[in-house]
Amino acid sequence: MFDRNRARTFDFGAYLRTETVGGMVLLAAAAIALLLANSPASPFYTAIRDFEVGPHLLHLDLSIGEWAKDGLLAIFFFVAGLELKRELVIGELSNIRSALLPVIAAAGGMVVPAGLAFAISIGAPGHETAWAIPVATDIAFALGVLALTGSWMPTAARVFLLSLAVVDDLGGIIVIAVVFTSGLDLIALLIAVALCALYWFLQHKRVRSPWIYLPLAVATWIAVHSCGIHATIAGVALGLLTRVRTDPDEEASPAMRLEHRLQPWSAGLVVPVFAFFAAGVPVDGEALTSTFSDRVAIGVMLGLVVGKFVGIFATSYIAVKLRIGNKPTSVSWLDMGALAMLGGVGFTVSLLITELALEGAAAERAKAAVLIASAVASLLAAAALVRRGRKFNGEAADEAGGNVTHG
Repeated sequence: MFDRNRARTFDFGAYLRTETVGGMVLLAAAAIALLLANSPASPFYTAIRDFEVGPHLLHLDLSIGEWAKDGLLAIFFFVAGLELKRELVIGELSNIRSALLPVIAAAGGMVVPAGLAFAISIGAPGHETAWAIPVATDIAFALGVLALTGSWMPTAARVFLLSLAVVDDLGGIIVIAVVFTSGLDLIALLIAVALCALYWFLQHKRVRSPWIYLPLAVATWIAVHSCGIHATIAGVALGLLTRVRTDPDEEASPAMRLEHRLQPWSAGLVVPVFAFFAAGVPVDGEALTSTFSDRVAIGVMLGLVVGKFVGIFATSYIAVKLRIGNKPTSVSWLDMGALAMLGGVGFTVSLLITELALEGAAAERAKAAVLIASAVASLLAAAALVRRGRKFNGEAADEAGGNVTHG
């Protein structure tokens, strides 16, 4: 019975690891939040989101929504840090020429949307920080759409999108650390750095006990939160400091084990809970009218849908033509266009930056803009992938028929 239960648990974890399921759970959580926020249950939803829990000590008296944004989401960024570390050390990003294309594409996919959003919203209240909202791509959502509508795509396409999204999110994290850090507490920062150094030292010395790492990770998160930097930075830092290479006596490295164990929790709980508390915005006629008349919101939408596509595709094309980066040989330029459109799915990090950049009604309008833009980018990319898939399957069928006739 124990073996059967363990097998079921493993199967459920494997199920949650698939990008399709992660994207569907994320979408369901956002949809439920939208329904609650636009129903008679809206006051109940808001009361839960704003209910404060935690001790006043070290500024830990946060609302449930803030715990989801600052606390739970640190696990998501820890997994993202593990993925990035793996790609940098032993993955696609370990080869300079192969790594340059998604890095350049990610840079273009940040600069162009930010510039477009800033140009459209300049002079409007909140434009000083709102330009940062469309810089990020949602890893779970983008890969979910790709897995759902582009299963025929080669593995190289998924690796390119994953690498681009991870680098993109790292850029978003840097933006959060630089733009949205105020009142820096140097003592807390030094404590956080010391704890990160201790984590690296323990990894270097091959210490494997979770009873050491778990309290160390919590202490690091508290120190980062207390110093004034957004607490999710702690997750990325620890992820990047985790050992990736496997020792001779190990079946898997610590990074691989942690990613395997935490990814289902991240996809099945962490990101959906954050989306549930972040996506609850009013979308009635008046709210939509105000969203489409707000220059900040318009800048966010065009930044995600247009800016992301242009920034990713154009910089990729230029980099390949200048022979700076290598395009995957099995991925066509039409496929690259669909992947570039998927870059416009901002969601998780974009909603996080929205909450940091704006307040009140302005934040609600910007959140609605993120949701609308992410939906539009998803639908356009899905349509392109389905159309390309039909053509691909038709060509494969013709080729198989020709081989049969020839035989």
